Amino acid sequence: MFSASDDSAMMKQVQATHAPDGREVDVTPILSIIEDIFRRATPSDIDGVLNGAREHMDALDDNISLDAFSGMLEALSYTIHKISCEISCKCSEGGDAHATTMALFNTLSGYSWDAKMVLSLAAFAVNYGEFWLGAQLCTNNSLAKSVAVLKQVSNVLEHYNALKPQFDALHNLVKVMLDLTKCIVEFKQLPSQYISTDAQAVSIAMAHIPAAAYWTFRSIVACYSQTLSLTGLRDAYTASTTEAWELSSLAHKVSSMLEHFKKLIAICYQQIDENRQIEAYHNLVRLLETIHLDNMKVLRALIYAKDDIQPLVDGFTKNRVNIDVLRKKHVLLLISSLDLSAEEILVLDQMYRDPKASEEYHYAIVWLPIVDRSIAWDDGYQQKFEQLQAMMPWYTVQHPTIIEPAVVKYIKEVWKFSKKAILVPVDPQGRILNQNAFHMLWIWKNLAFPFTAEREAALWKAESWRLELLVDGIDATILEWMKEERFVCLYGGEDIEWIRQFTNSAKAVARAAQINLGMAYVGKNNAKEKLGKISSIIIQENLSHTLADSTAVWFFWARLESMLYSKLQHGATVENDRILKEVTTVLSFDGSEQGWAIFWRGTTHEMARAKGKVATDCMVEFEKWKDDAYQNGFVPGLHNYLERVRTPDHCNRLILPGTHGPIPETVACADCGRVMEMFFLYRCCPE
Repeated sequence: MFSASDDSAMMKQVQATHAPDGREVDVTPILSIIEDIFRRATPSDIDGVLNGAREHMDALDDNISLDAFSGMLEALSYTIHKISCEISCKCSEGGDAHATTMALFNTLSGYSWDAKMVLSLAAFAVNYGEFWLGAQLCTNNSLAKSVAVLKQVSNVLEHYNALKPQFDALHNLVKVMLDLTKCIVEFKQLPSQYISTDAQAVSIAMAHIPAAAYWTFRSIVACYSQTLSLTGLRDAYTASTTEAWELSSLAHKVSSMLEHFKKLIAICYQQIDENRQIEAYHNLVRLLETIHLDNMKVLRALIYAKDDIQPLVDGFTKNRVNIDVLRKKHVLLLISSLDLSAEEILVLDQMYRDPKASEEYHYAIVWLPIVDRSIAWDDGYQQKFEQLQAMMPWYTVQHPTIIEPAVVKYIKEVWKFSKKAILVPVDPQGRILNQNAFHMLWIWKNLAFPFTAEREAALWKAESWRLELLVDGIDATILEWMKEERFVCLYGGEDIEWIRQFTNSAKAVARAAQINLGMAYVGKNNAKEKLGKISSIIIQENLSHTLADSTAVWFFWARLESMLYSKLQHGATVENDRILKEVTTVLSFDGSEQGWAIFWRGTTHEMARAKGKVATDCMVEFEKWKDDAYQNGFVPGLHNYLERVRTPDHCNRLILPGTHGPIPETVACADCGRVMEMFFLYRCCPE
């Protein structure tokens, strides 16, 4: 862009004048004064000025403290005055614009590029401000009126409408050269620790700054000439469109440069932000690897590090609070997207409100919602966030955007958060005890406190595959059956015809075998809408007992998945771990399109399982195994019969949510023991 519009010989002339002597000028306060002059000098209501009405701009809050840099201005005032006089004299004489511009470069040769632009703009601001100061005061101040008469400013205002094209062009050019100067100053002030001068965007900008300075100087000279023309200090003035065209042409050129520099500065800020985030990320890694006296440093780094706001909302009182309320407490960080399900919140709420949680375990929960910042935050997201927040009795961040990008990066890369919610325990000393305690909490509830890997291993060591582990306290009716040592059948699936056939035949077998059989429908994973209809039919037709609600069904399957991932994290395999094998089997049953059933006897370890047609056939064919059932017990007899009728023909499928935990490299088939094939399944289940 610049090479096409600027003669290389001319740029060599400009470069030849540049001989910085090392002097440093803090241009920021000067630029603030310049901007204030331009803002106050440009009248927003010319009719009001002509009618003598004051614009009350002095009533605005003045953000500039002159005392703070009066010494610096004293040192630079001579330079600013010299530039102003030099331009004024040359423009009054009608000198060549290029020659005047080069004279400015020679005068300012010892300054940096940004200082050259700011000082020259300051010199023009003095001239421009004086012009409009006289114009604004001439109608109600005798001294200003007399000066205005000699400068013919009042005459200019009377012909304002005729001169409007020149004024508009002048104001527009003043604005764009101010913006360009501010942009160049921004480049000078970029933090060197986060972006190098060798960076491509910076290198390009530095190469083009001399051209930007030249055309800013040329624009200043043109604006000087225009104001002198308007005040009648040259031979004569007319409402010529030629001068307006010249200013508009310069404004177009400077605007093009401004847009180019804006793109470059945006690239620089992006790189700076990336480098800052990298630094913040590494600082966070080091912090979390360091031993601390309490948890405050860690929690502040993960939640909100500044002290300018109260970052948390208390779920009970709904009041804003500081992070200090978590000092020396066990804290569970609930990390999720805004897709956190109501079931997860309800189940966690029950455990959080458990009296033992406050009496014996003393932990707090803090919700950290992770959102995609590349997507604009709108009312829909805000409403969703507030709905979830309102459901939570624990602490939540006051808004998702206060969580730093470096923290989000750490959560995703180190704690492997993707889509499914995770629960990260932090002890009173700020140590991270586990990258996801949800599995432990779902399986053993608060008994898993303090949610360490060691506690998890100890709990598994004391466990065995039994009905109580499978259903825990999800359903009171099933627990009552167990206490009564009744036979219990859990079954699932979504084929209502199979459910009718199986439940009716199982009841007939129970009557024939003279056993007290309780049957409970546990549904199917990820089929919420269908389950509501199926459960209604089961209840209406009195086919069996069903779990209380959709939350209970969700929790039943969530616990099974938690058992699977918990076992895998501890290195278990289906070949050497009975619990993992049985959990995998139940999940593979659910992955098929068929129904399935598991029979238990009370609190014993007696168990028999089957799916689909095999499950119904063994009920219909009770006569073939009833003797074994009478002799060895109902469940062992059923198990022995199922082993006899097992055929090599089967197709088991295990569907695992890939974002929930580690995926096993191999899974053995529950029926034949062969390694199952692995496929990628992309599934959409809106319900």
